Amino acid sequence: METPDQPQLYLITPAEFDLEVFPDQLARVLDAQPIACLRLALGTRDEDRLLRAADALRTITDARDIAFVISDHTLLAERIGLDGVHLTDAARSVRHARKTLGDDAIVGSFCAGSRHDGMAAGEAGADYVSFGPVRPSALDDGSYAELDLFKWWSEVIEVPVVAEGGLDDALVRALTPMTDFFGIGDEIWGTDDPVKALAELVAATK
Repeated sequence: METPDQPQLYLITPAEFDLEVFPDQLARVLDAQPIACLRLALGTRDEDRLLRAADALRTITDARDIAFVISDHTLLAERIGLDGVHLTDAARSVRHARKTLGDDAIVGSFCAGSRHDGMAAGEAGADYVSFGPVRPSALDDGSYAELDLFKWWSEVIEVPVVAEGGLDDALVRALTPMTDFFGIGDEIWGTDDPVKALAELVAATK
């Protein structure tokens, strides 16, 4: 994914969704805003469920020429011909994923709030580094990626950066000058109207 002048949208699926309902919901969101990439982030290790979900969603992304990656399952991404993989173990699997999927695949790396892990992932060949969540919560240990990390990264590092997790209008507004992509998922899927919720976040980038 190329670095844009303005942050682009990177959609993340819910960890659980109904295949009878979600594809239509996703299609409406994709048609409402320009989306750079979709990540399949199902919280399951059931290979059949992952394959069925990937097949259903890929039909939608292919029709709109949107990149489609999957969280962590590098071999599955290769087997079914997805555009790439999003790794959640910082830099540890980047070289293996790149070797497995080839130079043209998208290999992204989630590095929480660690500048060191982000730099290591970039050096290992990641196409982008993702930091988040962008605000503290009661989940896990409460750590988060601070605005100063994005500011430093945007000034010093050329590898594109994704801000994800806990986004709201104010944080989107603050991060717009210093991130390349906004990774948006639960912020919209948990609402009654994902199209409207996404539009409100996009408005904060203007």
